[in-house]
Amino acid sequence: MSGNHETPEERRERMRQEELKKPSSSIQGSNLADLVGGLEWKGTGILVLLLIGGFLIYSVFFR
Repeated sequence: MSGNHETPEERRERMRQEELKKPSSSIQGSNLADLVGGLEWKGTGILVLLLIGGFLIYSVFFR
């Protein structure tokens, strides 16, 4: 057996990098899936809390 075992996270990242190298027929920017895919669950949770907190602050001060 070969020692080429990669974790699912490494495999996803490798596949994503290969996909980015291919030319795309449509122009597309980065999306939420790319952002969240690069973060761990803690980073995603912090991002969600910041978005909710920002909305709450905006709604209180600019109502």
